Amino acid sequence: MSEPQGTQPPEDSTQRLPVLDKRETEDGGPDRSESSAAPEPQGGRGRVGRFWSARRVPAGIVALLLLGLTGLFLYDIVSVRAGRPGMYWRRELAEQLEERPLDDTWVLVGAGVTAVLGLWLLVLAVTPGLRDVLPMRRTHTGVRAGLHRDAAATALRDRAMEVAGVQSARVRVRRRRADVRAVSHFRELDDVRTDLDAVVADAVGKLGLSRPPSPSVRVRRPGRKG
Repeated sequence: MSEPQGTQPPEDSTQRLPVLDKRETEDGGPDRSESSAAPEPQGGRGRVGRFWSARRVPAGIVALLLLGLTGLFLYDIVSVRAGRPGMYWRRELAEQLEERPLDDTWVLVGAGVTAVLGLWLLVLAVTPGLRDVLPMRRTHTGVRAGLHRDAAATALRDRAMEVAGVQSARVRVRRRRADVRAVSHFRELDDVRTDLDAVVADAVGKLGLSRPPSPSVRVRRPGRKG
């Protein structure tokens, strides 16, 4: 016997309600322009550069030094224009530079210090810095992410401790290599090293880094106490 069409279902029954897509257009049809857009390929095509450091401390120190020297020279020029004698340190410096030859020890020392400081500033200007932040693969345009070395080392250490036979592990992550040092208190060292190699390699690949470091695994027995 069929159920009449106008009857209502019981209160404790379950009904499946229609699901509406948020991208539906006003006429009820789905918006094909958005749904058909292919997602950006995983893996981050292209080279991802390192993060650049703001270097606020060196920039602030240089700015303060330049500001102080500029203020001193400006004050001295205004003082000389007003008919007063120049500052003693400037007159003494001019006399020393006039009297001392170029091969004098103090002249060479001053030139060397100035050259080293200038080279240091040039290196800071052309290098990105932030060596502790490892760039990750870009899966979305306009979004960049980085992983700190300590966080990467902690993740690799946690995975290494899951290997049977590993008593303790130390991990150090560099730009191009991840050093894993483990201590095994049971099982054969070769078996532990094989499992650890596979686990660490899988963990490094899952970190999502643009340049995954090469894992280097070493396993040893614990030292004797006393």
